[in-house]
Amino acid sequence: MKIHNTYIKRCIALAKNGLPAAMPNPSVGAVLVHNDSIIAEGYTSAYGGPHAEVNCIAFAKANTPELIAKSTLYVSLEPCSHWGKTPPCADLVIDSGIKRVVIGTIDPFAKVAGAGIKKLMQAGVDVTVGVLEKECQEVNKRFFTYHNEKRPFIILKWAETANGFIAPATRDKQEPVWITNTLSRQLVHKLRSEEMGILVGGKTVIEDNPTLTTRDWHGSNPTRIVIDTQGNLPKELHIFNNEAPTIVLKDSDPKSICKELFGHNIQSVIVEGGAATLQGFIDAALWDEASIFTGLTNFNAGIKAPKKTSQFTLQSTQHIKGDRLDTYTRSDS
Repeated sequence: MKIHNTYIKRCIALAKNGLPAAMPNPSVGAVLVHNDSIIAEGYTSAYGGPHAEVNCIAFAKANTPELIAKSTLYVSLEPCSHWGKTPPCADLVIDSGIKRVVIGTIDPFAKVAGAGIKKLMQAGVDVTVGVLEKECQEVNKRFFTYHNEKRPFIILKWAETANGFIAPATRDKQEPVWITNTLSRQLVHKLRSEEMGILVGGKTVIEDNPTLTTRDWHGSNPTRIVIDTQGNLPKELHIFNNEAPTIVLKDSDPKSICKELFGHNIQSVIVEGGAATLQGFIDAALWDEASIFTGLTNFNAGIKAPKKTSQFTLQSTQHIKGDRLDTYTRSDS
């Protein structure tokens, strides 16, 4: 089993290379091992491209084709068994003559969900399942949350002053009031580039007129999602420009929001505000992680930051030129 762990750990490391480009597909890592040596590796290409098994086996065919049928294939996620944008990976494995496959975890997607494993076994392949299962699920936590819980993976993000305010009492202009430094703001854009959607309330859009893009980081813009219960947001706002798609929601209830975004096939959302929107997700216990920046700034008065309840379990703290980033996960206890 220790040998299995070593190669599945490599699969996990490879899978991380495929994110976020692979979404909404999971990113999978695959290695082909012959006589305790890795002869080929692969991970999932950008969405619509070849899967990990295809890339791995293609490398082996180009370099050591005679060893493929004598090797063991390790994959972090069950090979797919259905036609999507690409052919079934389980068929490729069988056609390649591979006789042994070690799988980190079962695919939660209903069209797979054990069917890939069944197809392999019916073809006489020796299959081992459940090696470093939790770790394999963690690398695709967005994909697993989306399919298991029928909602997006939700990340709360806000910046608060040293004395606990998220926004000032008054402002002079229709633009953001910066609490953190430029390096922290660049990191926020990196975080945005890793998710499929970004959500804000209508009040935040009116007051800040944000673009909600990744302009300070190289990466794709997430789909912009704005709550507009009154249906009266001006079309001149930045969120309606052509830099990224925008979804307008009429319902501010977090459960309704999750249901609607699930229907849009949005697997992950970073919720950036305002305070009432963030607090709504906290109160509903509909969030998975939180990234909370604390700056050196102080406001004399303003809107208080959301309350960190017993749900918040601190995972890490990062210092950024005077700012602090605390990362939390949600605890159900």
